[in-house]
Amino acid sequence: MPHTSTPAIPEKLSTTAPLSAATSTPPVGEEKLAYRLFTGADDRAFCERVSAALAEGYVLHGSPAASFNGSTVIVAQALVLPAAIASADAAVANAVDELDADEFGADGAFEGHA
Repeated sequence: MPHTSTPAIPEKLSTTAPLSAATSTPPVGEEKLAYRLFTGADDRAFCERVSAALAEGYVLHGSPAASFNGSTVIVAQALVLPAAIASADAAVANAVDELDADEFGADGAFEGHA
């Protein structure tokens, strides 16, 4: 069983087995991407694709974006796996913990600040 604390990010996606437009399940042997961006016309099919990813465990990341191309509203929505967020949050927390005010010559400069 793979370690789940760090999201799996394949180096290269297979070009021989693309994801179906109707489902977002990765082909057998490929792991889920940590980040996905869905784009398309603002219609039921787009909402079904996003809903399928949510059902697979992805969560919305940020607000949706919308644009008008002269005839159709085009929307975009980013989705991430919760493990990717946890991993990134942990990396930031570790980096902050490792900051050393002394290396900037500012002993006590950050005292009292969050």
